[in-house]
This record gives sequence, C-alpha cells and structure tokens, in this order.
Amino acid sequence: MFKRNPFGHYLILKKWLIRYMGIMTHRRYRGFNELKIEGSKVIKELPNSNVLFVSNHQTYFADVVAMLHVFNASLSGRIDSIKNVGYLWSPKLNIYYVAAKETMRSGILPRILAYAGAVSVERTWREKGKEIKRDVKMSDISNIGIALDDGWVITFPQGTTKPFYPVRRGTAHIIKKYKPIVIPIVIDGFRRSFDKRGIIIKKRGILQSMNIKNPLEIDYEKESVDSIIEKIQFSIEQHPSLLKVVSEKEIKAQKKINSKREW
Repeated sequence: MFKRNPFGHYLILKKWLIRYMGIMTHRRYRGFNELKIEGSKVIKELPNSNVLFVSNHQTYFADVVAMLHVFNASLSGRIDSIKNVGYLWSPKLNIYYVAAKETMRSGILPRILAYAGAVSVERTWREKGKEIKRDVKMSDISNIGIALDDGWVITFPQGTTKPFYPVRRGTAHIIKKYKPIVIPIVIDGFRRSFDKRGIIIKKRGILQSMNIKNPLEIDYEKESVDSIIEKIQFSIEQHPSLLKVVSEKEIKAQKKINSKREW
C-alpha cells in the first residue's frame, strides 16, 4: 500500500488518480469527440521499461491523457480501441511524460496531473513567453534516465504545440545515452477539439487521430545526433520538407468545404 516509485510518489494514490481522471476524461475521446487509433498492437509487444515515445504536440494535456487511455487499453487487450473504461482498473503505473516545469506549476490542476507521471524539466529556450538561452540541467537529463529505467516515457521533442518546429537536440542526446526503444506517434485533431491547454473542449464532433508506429531503427553508437533528429522529424511527420505537402492538403480540404457550402 505504501510502495513508491523512484520519484517518491505513492503508487496507490497514483493509481486512484489515473482511474478518476481517466473516467472523467473518457468521453472527450469517445463521446463528445472520437479518437481513431492505428497501430496500438505495437504497445503489447514492448518491454516493461526503457521505452521512449516521441510525438508531435498539439495541446498541453489532452495529448498525454489520450495516450494514457490508449496505452492502458492496449495492454488490457483492446486493439485500436478505448471502448469500456474497465482497462483503467489496473493501469500501468510506470508511464511518465516529459513536461515543462513552468507548465506543471501553473495551477492546481497541472500540479495534480504532475503526480500522474510528469518528469518536469526546465526549458532552455523559452520561459514565461520570452526567448531565453540557458544550459541544460543535468539533473533533468538524469530524471528522464530514472524514468526510462523504471518504465515508459512520453516526450514531445519539439517542445512546443506549434507545428513544424525543430526537434530539440536534447532528445537525440537522451536516445544515444540511454538507448531506449523509440516509438513514434503522430496525432491530429486535438488542436481543433481543445483549447491550447487541452482542458476546455473547444469544439465537438471532431475526429481525433493517433497513429502509433513501429520502433525506429537507430544505431546508438555510430549514428549522429543530426541523423537521429531527422529520423524523428520524418517519423512524427514534422520534417520541414513535409510542410508544403500538408499545406496543399489543407488548401484542397478547405476548397472542398467551400464548394459544399456554395452548393
């Protein structure tokens, strides 16, 4: 009952927090809006620890909460589905996510969510809406290493909810140092569904999507940081070369909507 994780959090408290928050948020992905899931069978095949999920980012919290739903549903045998919240009764308790310390201290709710598995780090490039330049804290890197040693870690390597921003080099250094299995995830629709924080439902009837891909093939010893960064950018569909393709798709989609309205 009083067992703790490496960060001192009581597992029984974390379990009930995940259960409660999971039940409260389930309809956001299967009710008010729908979540289309692809590739979740990959989750069942992963080891218990040293797995790093890399994903594009659209809201502060809704993305992570959706992943917690999908991961736990997959582990309980549901493939590409979060139907029936019974999977929350025995959630995986060693799932962590990397988040900006500034964000996790911005209110009561973020502080509660932090207990569910946040590994808080200090941004090296931005603070309180202003551009800064600060050295990486080695304790932040070490904490991510501790989380990987204990379980799975979700990270958003662009460090922002804005699309097509560069992948931070720190993610590649972490990969080379700790040699985790790297699983790319591509999400969409969350930006249209929720406000920036991912707490308030902005629009209903939106189809959200989550595509979980196969592990990246990485030579941890020989591959350069730049090569790893490029692999991540392509795998989460955020490489600059893809911007034009995405823009053309959005233009075609908007033209289709406009033509329907005219009709």
